[in-house]
Amino acid sequence: MVPRGRPRDTQVDERVLRIAAALLLERGYTGLSIDEVAEQAGVAKTTLYRRWPTKDHLAVAVVARLQADDEITDTGDIGADLVNYLEKIAAGLNRMRAAGHREGPSAGTVGELVAAAARHEDIGRLTRKQYAERNTLALALIEAARVRGELRADLDAEPLFDQLAGALYYRVMITGAPVDRAYVERLVSSALERNLTCP
Repeated sequence: MVPRGRPRDTQVDERVLRIAAALLLERGYTGLSIDEVAEQAGVAKTTLYRRWPTKDHLAVAVVARLQADDEITDTGDIGADLVNYLEKIAAGLNRMRAAGHREGPSAGTVGELVAAAARHEDIGRLTRKQYAERNTLALALIEAARVRGELRADLDAEPLFDQLAGALYYRVMITGAPVDRAYVERLVSSALERNLTCP
């Protein structure tokens, strides 16, 4: 069977997401406009709406693109590896917290992205899938450290990672406190202190 319609132009997707990312980071969620993105990208609005039916869909796609290059490296030192990975999560959260706010960070854009997953069932599924894929890599780091004896043999990796990542979101969404490398190092040290095997 011959596929109907023209194939999706990945160059158009890349151009649109690049422009949308620039607008989102400069103006925040409220300043992102599909119509303006279409105009700057030189494509029809209908083209964008076919790919991203709402601003929520476009914003989530932008964040996924920004996170695509984040890597998780297993150096054999679980403390350093978790700090490095959580620092990338923190950097992404801080980037969204600063989006559109020249007078100080706000959780507004982060909150809108979380709310988008609640507003749209398809975005919720996509978001959970993206997190599951990324978390699988982080959980593998913890499991590898457990297998090589760096962490307790009875350690449950999932709650440990939830404690670490959840703390970052809590600070951004609720307390507004800084989420920097110094905090990440304290967080990882505290979580691992009771999970490391005795030397």
